[in-house]
Amino acid sequence: MNSRNEASSGKLADDDDYDEDEISQALLLHDTSSLPINRRRSNESRRLSREEESFRADRLSIRLLEIDDDDEQEHNRVLRESLQLSNEDLHDAKQNVATAAAAMVRRSSVNLSGMTRSGSSARRLSRASLLTDMDVDELYDKDPETTVRHRMWTMICFAVVGLFVLVGAGYTVSVRVVGPPNQPVGAYQLVELQEGSHFFDFYTFYAGKDSAGSAGYNTYVSMERAQALGLVNVTMEADELDSPELSRQTGRRQDDIGRHRRTTEKSTRETTNNPKQRSQNETVPDFEPFIYIKSAPTADGPRESIRLEGIRRFNRGLFIIDVRHVPAGCGVWAAGWMTDETNWPVNGEIDVIEGINYQSHAKTALHSTTGCTMENDVPYGVMTGNWDTAQGIPDAKTGVPDMTMRYAKNCFVYDQHQWLNQGCVAVSERNDTLGAPLNDNGGGVFVLEWDPMNRHIRSWAFTPHDNVPDNIVQSIRTAHLTDSKLRVVPNPELWPLPYAYFAVGEGTSCPASHFRNMRLVFNTAFCGSVAGNRFQMDCPAQAKQFQTCNDYLKSDPDEMDEAFWKIRGVYVYERQWERVWLH
Repeated sequence: MNSRNEASSGKLADDDDYDEDEISQALLLHDTSSLPINRRRSNESRRLSREEESFRADRLSIRLLEIDDDDEQEHNRVLRESLQLSNEDLHDAKQNVATAAAAMVRRSSVNLSGMTRSGSSARRLSRASLLTDMDVDELYDKDPETTVRHRMWTMICFAVVGLFVLVGAGYTVSVRVVGPPNQPVGAYQLVELQEGSHFFDFYTFYAGKDSAGSAGYNTYVSMERAQALGLVNVTMEADELDSPELSRQTGRRQDDIGRHRRTTEKSTRETTNNPKQRSQNETVPDFEPFIYIKSAPTADGPRESIRLEGIRRFNRGLFIIDVRHVPAGCGVWAAGWMTDETNWPVNGEIDVIEGINYQSHAKTALHSTTGCTMENDVPYGVMTGNWDTAQGIPDAKTGVPDMTMRYAKNCFVYDQHQWLNQGCVAVSERNDTLGAPLNDNGGGVFVLEWDPMNRHIRSWAFTPHDNVPDNIVQSIRTAHLTDSKLRVVPNPELWPLPYAYFAVGEGTSCPASHFRNMRLVFNTAFCGSVAGNRFQMDCPAQAKQFQTCNDYLKSDPDEMDEAFWKIRGVYVYERQWERVWLH
């Protein structure tokens, strides 16, 4: 045995007797017939054609690939059976293959600088080099293509596992080190106090014609023009809601009935939590500041009116509006609303107070681009009001009215099954929350909660003032205090159900991005695309005498004296930022 190995090794080590073509062919075909081992194949098998040898080599490769990589015993058995080798011969064959490969590399490295090799010689060099880098057992156990594929999948698996490890580590760090995200979900905090002589500091006066979409029969004037005409002013007057007579009628304490403070504007700002000081302040006459916004006729016909546009932009908030009188009457179209007019309807619109002609039901409307609907996400029992309806919409192709009645739950301004720019509209169940009936009640308090983090927009209309929740009353009464700790924080969870509820925010059918960067607007328009188009239907008595709404407005009717705002104040809150996890 040893002598045979020594003879074989000596032959392989001798470069002059070493045949490269023979060794390379044997390695590629897994054929050891040309290797110097004792047991040779029979003369008949050596005379087989190259095609038969290739076929047998392929079959051997297939059988070897079917064997588990870890099953060395089975692997050797197949080799012995196919090549007719003993255990010792198989060991010798592997050793000789390794020695032959090393000899090829040595010879190639010596002659590489002085020789021009053919394509087949270069390929033999590359294969021999590969053999020296691989474990000899892999030559017999694995197909090269399969090996590359296995390595590729191994790298992919490691990459995926590594990614999960990084994500998990990042989450752990964020939870334990950074903590929960900072979000506007805390208690409400006052950000704007719009009262008295400071009210107009929060707005600019738009001067010019009404927008093309509204097409109101009026012209908005500047602050200077408005003051010269007496269209805007702040008046100190006694609050009729403080009267003892009203207190006896309602059964509520006099100091709780819609009254925000019993002092002049100046003395109020000096109010403290000291009972003695508070008692002294209560001896001051019951005068409070009220903001008046009016309109005036012109010789040409269109009325001169006011449009106030808020300076600050909002993406959320709680807006409390205490009004004592809203514009009302035929041809009147007054609104307190929120918009980003230069990016309408992309950034949306929210109508908080909107009165048209003789309407007496408060309503809140949302206007947006496509992809904002209330069809599926508004739970039952979260609102007291009803959805507006749409019926008789002309078919876009035929023009035939569609008499199917649908609820106005799609906020998209161009929804084909609703009126143009109708939006999604919720209407109060009470018929004294707008127009003349609201004014007869002495006004009321309107509240809009725009809270996308809690996934909703909600609206309330409290009238008369003795129906305003105590939490809101106290919030308004203490809003002027310089010490924020003494202010009462408004909490909608302490109030009755809203009349309007819109599901807006993450996880709803209306992403919060539909409403953003909006500001408060108060304006009074006349006739136009809404009030004017409804003139015949809403004002039948006037329509008998005047052909159009504009004609009626030119006559300067007496009911235009009711087309004014009387506002006690606007109070804007935003939720404080807190680091919390939301469920």
